[in-house]
Amino acid sequence: MTLVLVTLVLFALLLGRMPVAFAMAIAGLIGLTEQMGWTVAISILERLVFESTSAFILVAIPLFILMAELLTAGDITRRTVIACQAWIGHLKGGLAFATVGAAVLLAALVGSSTASSATMATSAYPEMKKFKYDDRLSTAVVSVGGTLAILIPPSIVLIFYGVLTETSIGNLFLAGVLPGLLTAAGFVVTIMIRARRQGMAPPAEAFEMRRALRSSVSIWPVMLLIFGMMGAIYSGIASPTEAAALGASGALILALTQREMNRSKLFEAFSRSVQTTVMIVTIIYCSHVFSGYLVFTRVTPDVIEMVQQSGLPPSLILFVVLVLILFLGFFLDQIAIMGLTLPLVFPLMMALGYDPLWFGIVITKTVEIGLLTPPLGLNVYVTASRTGVALNTVFRGVMPFLLAELVVLALLVFFPDITLWLPEQVGF
Repeated sequence: MTLVLVTLVLFALLLGRMPVAFAMAIAGLIGLTEQMGWTVAISILERLVFESTSAFILVAIPLFILMAELLTAGDITRRTVIACQAWIGHLKGGLAFATVGAAVLLAALVGSSTASSATMATSAYPEMKKFKYDDRLSTAVVSVGGTLAILIPPSIVLIFYGVLTETSIGNLFLAGVLPGLLTAAGFVVTIMIRARRQGMAPPAEAFEMRRALRSSVSIWPVMLLIFGMMGAIYSGIASPTEAAALGASGALILALTQREMNRSKLFEAFSRSVQTTVMIVTIIYCSHVFSGYLVFTRVTPDVIEMVQQSGLPPSLILFVVLVLILFLGFFLDQIAIMGLTLPLVFPLMMALGYDPLWFGIVITKTVEIGLLTPPLGLNVYVTASRTGVALNTVFRGVMPFLLAELVVLALLVFFPDITLWLPEQVGF
């Protein structure tokens, strides 16, 4: 009866447009109070506050966010896009290919999909517009390119998953590399097919070696920051948290050396970092409250036992879970989806014998697709607002790329070694 009450309260609050974090916390508190009494419930909450906010790895979240904000506030990310365009922009569809290439580099810098899309909307899109690329293709490439930041390290979503499930952040970063590159390859193939249509993606200006080399030299500090930070993690010299401090410090130094950076932009970058960090930490804490209710009242063990006794194949249960997450992606952002589902879904998947690293990448890939699907589609909204292109035009352009996303997701599900090979070779 309590579970029914908690579920009704949770959905009522969500339908009433209450933020997911607070809805989970209120529903969890009601469930704990109903089962154990007010005094015990408050005692459990006090313990959960300490446990959910004292993990050392949490320090990495504000540092990676600050690094992203500092880099996107200045001119560094724009120079990265220009460098990629200088090398392959002369090909048919080359500016779109270059945008995907720049998105891979930006993903290793910003760790946030919406920030990546916003940056490319103001730097890559104008170039494609200049050479008369069809808006459906140019805005779609900007939107889907941003989603790479959710898989390629240092991904904020992977850190969030690692904190909630106590999975190694370093191994999650390793596990996300090949799926991220595979996703980028899927986008390139889609662009090649789309570029065949007349007027969709004409060639840009002729290739100039001097221009390409000059633009590459301008981004060497960025490349040094990427390889220094990731190299420190994968070589074992630094933990992800220490590497985050290295990245944030390097980004601050780079930002201060730019002419475009001023006191106002610097303050804005720090302010946005604080806001995003508070949002994520709040969801982590509230998710722990809801998870605490599920554990202390034996809801999770009972659900696992019921599923195991049902005789249903694990693959079918996984399929149902992924479809549910895809559905939630129509209405919620990726952090909210994970905070809402992982307290119950993660223990269930582990009981069915799935690998936590593999499942982390699969669920991350699944919520990534939600960034592109209507009616929410955060990346699509960001692109439309930054470029001035009609929202329905951007959604229409994104549709062919969604097929590529689903193909990559299927490959990750059916071939787990794509995810697990790199962690097995150099994992911690």
